[in-house]
Amino acid sequence: MSIRAASLIAALSSAICMSFAAHAFDTSAKSAIVLDLSTDLTLMEKNADMALPPASMSKLMTLNMVFEALEDGRLSLDQRLPVSQHAQNYGGSTMFLNTRDRVSVEELIRGVIVLSGNDAAAVLAEAISPDGTERGFAQMMTERAQDLGMTNSTFANSNGWPAPAQRMSMRDLSILAKRLIQVYPQYYGYFAETEFAFDNRAPDNRFNRNPLLKLGIGADGLKTGHTTEAGYGLVGSAKQGNRRIIFVLSGLTSPQDRATESERITNWAFRQFAEQQLAEQGVVIAEAEVWMGTAANIGMAATQDIKILVPVLNKDGVKAKIQYQGPLEAPITAGDKIAELIVNVPGIGDATHDLVATETVNSGGFMVRVRTAATVLFRQLTGQAATLF
Repeated sequence: MSIRAASLIAALSSAICMSFAAHAFDTSAKSAIVLDLSTDLTLMEKNADMALPPASMSKLMTLNMVFEALEDGRLSLDQRLPVSQHAQNYGGSTMFLNTRDRVSVEELIRGVIVLSGNDAAAVLAEAISPDGTERGFAQMMTERAQDLGMTNSTFANSNGWPAPAQRMSMRDLSILAKRLIQVYPQYYGYFAETEFAFDNRAPDNRFNRNPLLKLGIGADGLKTGHTTEAGYGLVGSAKQGNRRIIFVLSGLTSPQDRATESERITNWAFRQFAEQQLAEQGVVIAEAEVWMGTAANIGMAATQDIKILVPVLNKDGVKAKIQYQGPLEAPITAGDKIAELIVNVPGIGDATHDLVATETVNSGGFMVRVRTAATVLFRQLTGQAATLF
């Protein structure tokens, strides 16, 4: 059996003709990546796999560990945790915790997200750590990151305090952001909070540093970061209509640059691309030839609605093809994967989607085998290739 490429039906062909090429986005960030979450496409990347100091953006990994602990019962939101001397000693951005405090997990989560509290992250880390230390928690973070496919991430602490071993790539941070949004929607609302006045201890440090939250462009997360070594960065997400984007920027030179570049990249992602439905779940988009079956052909359809992004300027042409090993040999059961739809969007790349059989085709009897043999003989005599279209 050979690999076949099936023609798409007219409706599908018509849909993909409405395609365009995007203007590339040129960012001043040292490293960046932009994802469209609904289509799972990467819209732009720059040095996305470079392992860089993540500063406080690495607190997102600590929060992931905390959310996992909440879900499996190791922590609860109302549980109150002690503050160690080690946690109190952290400088930089803090909740101004001290060793006399016992702070709820929920307050600590808000302290990490809104106030970027280095001390709050350390308290949570020590509570989850296998040996009760932040160092032990950092090793735990590193191992978990590898499990999640974050192959360019290593941790020395819970909060992004400068250390040679504290490194993450922008792609890894985008993987983490996607996980926090999709796996933990019950906690995601914390990321949109603009202010948290914990015990009124730090009135000047009660505001979320995310510059997009008050702009009315759909931004609702996630985390800023800054150290002298890392520069200014942001893991951001915004939703407009049915579309959600995630972006990560690092290495900017000032808070103003971070704010400007974040707004620019958000507007670019939403305005320069349009979402388009390419196939509807369960609707036949093409047919394949069946060998030795009770039917000569079988329909193929997507397992879910397939949506793509097309750039809105400079018409250039999206290409789509269906690829499978054919002819397909009976028996085939409805729902079996029988092909893949491969869509190429210029400037973005390929996306592959499974296609399944829309009906069941049983093995044929004696007469089917006779007809099949006759077809093979006819093709051999006439020199016809065994192609479908």
